[in-house]
Amino acid sequence: MKRATAVTVFESLASGVRLDIYRLLVRKGPTGLVAGKIAAALDLPATNASFHLKALTQAGLLTVEQEGRYQRYRANLRLMLDLIGYLTEECCSGHPEQCAVPGAASRGQSKGRVEGPGARVPTKLARMR
Repeated sequence: MKRATAVTVFESLASGVRLDIYRLLVRKGPTGLVAGKIAAALDLPATNASFHLKALTQAGLLTVEQEGRYQRYRANLRLMLDLIGYLTEECCSGHPEQCAVPGAASRGQSKGRVEGPGARVPTKLARMR
């Protein structure tokens, strides 16, 4: 991933509404949601949702597919995994297998995993790319 792409992704997710939309679509997985359902789920006016969906799509975080008169949005998980890989590719001087969260073992967490709210990401991300 190029630095400019990472910056674009972070800028897009800097909005709380956009972050909520992205996380909702991650939860929905490959089925995604149509725009109206996204707006309803997050209690957003349709025009507001449309504005944020367009920005997320332009940043590459969402894909959109026309289904009759509706547009179905899905989270681009590959881009997010690439971003995580970009952020961690030089972890532990280029040896991500050596990386562990300090104190993870004492909290009963497995070595080689990053734990926290919503995080269950293997540190050996290079294999996922």
